[in-house]
Amino acid sequence: MPASQGGAGSREIAVTAARAAADKQAVDVTILDVSGLIVITDYFVICSGSSDRQVKTLVEEVEQAVREIGERPVRREGEADTGWVLLDYIDVVVHVFAQEEREYYDLERLWRDAPRLAWNGSGHAVAASLD
Repeated sequence: MPASQGGAGSREIAVTAARAAADKQAVDVTILDVSGLIVITDYFVICSGSSDRQVKTLVEEVEQAVREIGERPVRREGEADTGWVLLDYIDVVVHVFAQEEREYYDLERLWRDAPRLAWNGSGHAVAASLD
């Protein structure tokens, strides 16, 4: 997979973001491999928080963890109090939702043809089927 601006591979960025969110108790952290469906990015990382405060914490934690591997978002949209923050790392787009907004937008359904990437605590990612 192509690398973003700082040199980390897109899979590494996605797994780093997912692990950072999980470490702060994000709900249902999901990595979708959209590289075969669209050309503008490789992965969507989707997670949700139970409150505006937790959404803000998740965004801060993801940004910090990904910065530690040499990447910064090229774009950031939304605020925690709106229920959705998007961090764009070019090859990886991180969506941090409040639970209600996540259910409303239902990106997993919208991108249901995208394989999910399973990742474990050590950060190794493996392809997983949607079955």
